Amino acid sequence: MAGICWTCSITRVGDVARILVTGGAGFIGSHLARELLSRGHTVRVVDDLSTGLRANVPTGAELIEGDLAESETAVSAVRNCEIVLHQAAVASVPLSISEPRPSHAANIDATFNVLMTARDAGVRRVVFAASSAVYGDSPELPKVESMPTDPLSPYALQKQVGESYCRLFSRLYGVETVALRYFNVFGPRQHPSSPYSGVLSLFIESALSGSAPTVYGDGEQTRDFTYIDNVVDAVLRAIDAPDAPGEVINVADGARISLNQAWATLETILGPLPTPHHETSRAGDIRHSQADISKAERLLGYRPIVSFEEGLRRTVDWARGRP
Repeated sequence: MAGICWTCSITRVGDVARILVTGGAGFIGSHLARELLSRGHTVRVVDDLSTGLRANVPTGAELIEGDLAESETAVSAVRNCEIVLHQAAVASVPLSISEPRPSHAANIDATFNVLMTARDAGVRRVVFAASSAVYGDSPELPKVESMPTDPLSPYALQKQVGESYCRLFSRLYGVETVALRYFNVFGPRQHPSSPYSGVLSLFIESALSGSAPTVYGDGEQTRDFTYIDNVVDAVLRAIDAPDAPGEVINVADGARISLNQAWATLETILGPLPTPHHETSRAGDIRHSQADISKAERLLGYRPIVSFEEGLRRTVDWARGRP
């Protein structure tokens, strides 16, 4: 994947493997698929294309179009694969609140089907895309994996259930599972027109068009923004990390940046920008978020390889060239 300094990373993904990337036509999944192919692995992608784009699926990857909430799709997708990177999800907090039923199907039913099929097919390891949303709005910072969880939305609760299923399948059935709690991932191919997009993709779209973005709240809410290359690095490390199975691990930058600071950073990249428009905070939104990444360092050998500002510059460069 362009932009990752792999000389800075000690990631090893064993021998060449057949790897399934669920949600591989989406933002994170497509980045994973591209990097795996570049390393010589055989890659299969399964995606229902409800939000993912066929154009995101890299040349050389097999594509199965289907819904993992249907067991037949899960069986076809997992067949003959040694590793499953389960990234598929309905990832929008507001949509999970307004339409909890399809969110439940995508985030719980599909995860259960993937784990059942992985167990029956003898898959070596499943890496699950969990979420920092499970921590809720506890004032304690940074967030440590041992903290109590307090989901504030159906999406957060569904991700917590997925984590619990992963641990259970490790204990009961011997399926090696690793749940990675992502914190506010951003980068190229996170399309601003999607309801699943993060705030930075919307900020960049507004900045490039010269319009004022909408900020819900006062803009002093903070996030641990994590560039996509860092997430890809963590996922690939989780494939072979010997002490990771059965664990839940934060994946983040380990820093805390407010929305106002993020907009100011865009101004250093692009020059003067309009003042954001503020509206009332949304239900389910979290005030502050920051990860403790010491467990990822210990179990995965993970450290962020791209800084927030550098990641923002790379994302702006991609957005400028996007049709």
